[in-house]
Amino acid sequence: MNKYITSIAILLTVGFCNISCIEETPSYFEFEDYSFSELDENGGLMNTFLLGDIEEIALEAPQTGRAQELDDIKLLMSSMTKDETKAVEYWTSNPIIRWNEIALELAAKYNLIPGPNEDGTYTLPNPANPQGPPAFPFAHPPYTSRALAYLSVAQFDGLVAAWHCKYKFKLNSPYQEDSGIIPAYSKNNLPSFPSDGAVVAKVSKDILSAMFPLEKDFLEGLFQEHLRSMLQAGINFKSDLDAGELIGSEISKIALQRASTDGMSKAQTPKPVSDSIKNAAFERFGWAWENMESPKRPVGLTPLFGKVKMWNVSNVEEVRPGPPPAPGSDQFNKDAEELKRFANNLTVEQRKIANWWQDGLGTYTPPGHWNKFAKEAIVKNKLNPLRSAKVFAYMNTAIVDAGISCWDAKYYYHYPRPIQTIPGFKTILGTPNFPAYTSGHSTFSAAGAVVLSYFFPEDQSMFNKYAEEAAMSRVYGGIHYRFDAEVGIEQGRNVGSYAVEKAKNDRVK
Repeated sequence: MNKYITSIAILLTVGFCNISCIEETPSYFEFEDYSFSELDENGGLMNTFLLGDIEEIALEAPQTGRAQELDDIKLLMSSMTKDETKAVEYWTSNPIIRWNEIALELAAKYNLIPGPNEDGTYTLPNPANPQGPPAFPFAHPPYTSRALAYLSVAQFDGLVAAWHCKYKFKLNSPYQEDSGIIPAYSKNNLPSFPSDGAVVAKVSKDILSAMFPLEKDFLEGLFQEHLRSMLQAGINFKSDLDAGELIGSEISKIALQRASTDGMSKAQTPKPVSDSIKNAAFERFGWAWENMESPKRPVGLTPLFGKVKMWNVSNVEEVRPGPPPAPGSDQFNKDAEELKRFANNLTVEQRKIANWWQDGLGTYTPPGHWNKFAKEAIVKNKLNPLRSAKVFAYMNTAIVDAGISCWDAKYYYHYPRPIQTIPGFKTILGTPNFPAYTSGHSTFSAAGAVVLSYFFPEDQSMFNKYAEEAAMSRVYGGIHYRFDAEVGIEQGRNVGSYAVEKAKNDRVK
């Protein structure tokens, strides 16, 4: 396949990367189009996250005009330009992969800390003025995990509705109606009405435009290109696309309504609120995290992210871990001494692990890493778009729930980082602008590993290895104690189990 790269994509060596190499992100994921391992004729019965009664989305099958649409498709296919041919190759028959990739690229592009003003003060990104400065959003790990969850849930719910309608009407694809049309993608017996690709394109454009408002024009261009590519690939009629857009529009509205009231708008607090959270922790435990950055930002990162509405857990306190060891305790001293040893004797392999999992500025963050692993597993197992969306939906809701749980613990315990408690200590990974306990990398990764292990049990040992290595990478880097990482792993697995239980209760396994 020729490489088709969006304006912000970078080439990737395909396949599971050796986890001791230094990661390069974001990435363009190149893979050959494939025949689906199954079509899921009962996919329209799958449990959804947002959509209540699927029948609320009313579609009527087209009665006339399909013959003219066939002629239009033939004309489009006969006059394709080189760029249009590349676009058809790029989008493939599983566009879930492509739109997820685009989301990760945008996360990396906007994962930039707003800098200080000339007078040393800070101005926060403002969704009411996305141009800034600074530009909105700052796509830090909490923001990115939430964006990926909304994207994946909207894609999945939209495709459940699409599958319901596909097997209700059972209309053929253009190449099934006319043997003169040679499809660009692998042939299958999946009904073409409504277009699953159009559903994915519409919800992806809508959700990502809301999450990254400065990219609306860019996303609109991709959306139009994706729609056109399905006609030029010979897999959909124009009426299929129109119906898919209708479903996508309805799902997007539901998803964005939830997003507007989930509490994220209040996650980044003013300084008085941040100070009150810190004071409450000090009164409760006798310690408090201090920001050791230079220059120092006056408020930590999203102190109230732990209050954001969760997807699979009813109450964040259900999954809040117990307290960390007090500074100066035997457990604390043991783990502090370990950090000193690592700082003085870090091996080449340990440094590589710390660097590969750093996921700092300009990367797609720790949740992005797990989306990459999911994509590779999906392609390896040749999942159809509905199954692919299901994996992403359960995994990304688990990951954001893990992040919410982690941030709840961070600001409830307000535990100081090693650079604050160990005199003269230095890290190799900078100084995160939020408390230590528990480790975000650990919770995000453990939740992701639990869900991916459920869907791909043959790779469970590999996913667990990834999660454990992600956790230890932060210890090697000197920004977390071992207990931050180990409790974070346990916390993430606990949160991830809620998503797995929800998946097990689906009417269609």
